[in-house]
Amino acid sequence: MSEIQKKFDDISKKYDEQRRKFIPCFDDFYGMLVSVASINTENPKILDIGAGTGLLSAFLMKRYPNASFTLIDISEKMLDIAKDRFRGNSNVEFIVADYSKCSFIKKYDMVVSALSIHHLENKEKKEIYKKSYSLLRQNGIIINADQVYGETPFIENLNKRVWRHYIENSGLSKEEILAGYERIKLDKESTLDQQINWLKEVGFCDVSCIYKYYHFAVMFGRKVV
Repeated sequence: MSEIQKKFDDISKKYDEQRRKFIPCFDDFYGMLVSVASINTENPKILDIGAGTGLLSAFLMKRYPNASFTLIDISEKMLDIAKDRFRGNSNVEFIVADYSKCSFIKKYDMVVSALSIHHLENKEKKEIYKKSYSLLRQNGIIINADQVYGETPFIENLNKRVWRHYIENSGLSKEEILAGYERIKLDKESTLDQQINWLKEVGFCDVSCIYKYYHFAVMFGRKVV
């Protein structure tokens, strides 16, 4: 079991409850992703990579109740929460696997991710963007809501200082905060500019940072050929 898998297995039951307290811009962060997830069909096929408890898919499901969802995550316990959340919905399938190594067979209208890709090394990030491009249908879109590294050491320090101040005054217990600090040691954040460039390099058009709040950013790209 990888260190990431173990950390997220351990927190699986409390994950959703803690999200809002760990993300200062929670409503805008997820809301912006959903608002820009515009596709020319009422029943899109959506791949949620690093889906965890299904929180992001649940938000997207409100906009696209007839969509088909594929949720993939390395943590079986996180996906168990998602299975409970979507119990009875035959339009949702689950894959317990490392999405950076998984061979997908379907094509999708959207590839989405929230707070997961920052756990990958730079080379793996670029590879997952390349894989996402290959999995998308024409006019399909990728949206990645994630953490990014500060453009300079000063900005990185500012971003994390603001974040630490927020969570230490959010109502989280000392134990929860310390566990959060332990989890971020596993982070391998890349800068926003790096990721925008990788998305362009693998073929995406209309690449943009749709939203940014300190080190939280929502990135977008479209496959037009």
